[in-house]
Amino acid sequence: MTPRITLITTGGTIASQQNADGSSTPSLDGQALLARLGDLPPVRLRVADLMAQDSSTLTLADMQAISDAAGAELAGGAAGVMILHGTDAMEETALLLSLQHPGAPVVLTGAQFTDDHPQADGPANMAAAIRAVLDGGGVRLAFGGRLLPAWGLVKHATDSADAFRLAAEAVAPDVTLRAPVDRVRVDLVAIHPGADATHLDASLAAGAQGIVLAALGSGNASAAIRDGVARAHAAGVPVVISSRVPMGRLAASYGGGGGGHDLVRAGAVLSRVLRPGQARVLLAALIAAGQVDRAGELFG
Repeated sequence: MTPRITLITTGGTIASQQNADGSSTPSLDGQALLARLGDLPPVRLRVADLMAQDSSTLTLADMQAISDAAGAELAGGAAGVMILHGTDAMEETALLLSLQHPGAPVVLTGAQFTDDHPQADGPANMAAAIRAVLDGGGVRLAFGGRLLPAWGLVKHATDSADAFRLAAEAVAPDVTLRAPVDRVRVDLVAIHPGADATHLDASLAAGAQGIVLAALGSGNASAAIRDGVARAHAAGVPVVISSRVPMGRLAASYGGGGGGHDLVRAGAVLSRVLRPGQARVLLAALIAAGQVDRAGELFG
């Protein structure tokens, strides 16, 4: 029997065309995008138009809705799922899908250039994603000629069709975290040299259930941030250290008052591979599941 794949659309550049004012917004549905494809392997394609958003606007609740939709399609007999998604938050949704549907034939793709751009890359990415779904192999990203796993995924370029890499080669942990993350608040706090703890403390005051630091270098900050981490830890709010540097494994080796070594001693957990966006999703999933005590194991 010819396999059935469900195409879930969520918007993004792949579904966008330029408006008269020069802006681009998602305006094409799944059927219009399928019409761009040429010859494909034997497959039946079902379209599920879920939303039409720029992925920069996606909340954790939106990402949960995408994951729920993929799960419903798989439970309903689909041989696999292809998700069309914006690139700004693709790595986050990919990680949530891999945590909630490990091993499932789900492939995300999108585009760097709009549908009406002379270098439109959406059709080629879609064709590659369909082939990847048919091959099986778990939650992955098909983009720019690459097929990448979800764990450690990072967008490394804003102007190239080959836009994604892995932050570091790593084996994803064997974990399933199915609890919905739609009601969890995890904040990202960007660190600059000499930063004080104003934004970290503001997140605590606003009710954040977890905080991810987009720290410097291998996971470093300042003495003021170290003290803020200690306050969060005392309040029972988990803090994860990631880095604004896109590539490489992190190591909590620096002291000096606010280095990664000091932040860990103050109660933070070092994310050795996942960059801030994915670290936020994993932390939210752990909080939702009541398994924050596994943070050291899973982020390590």
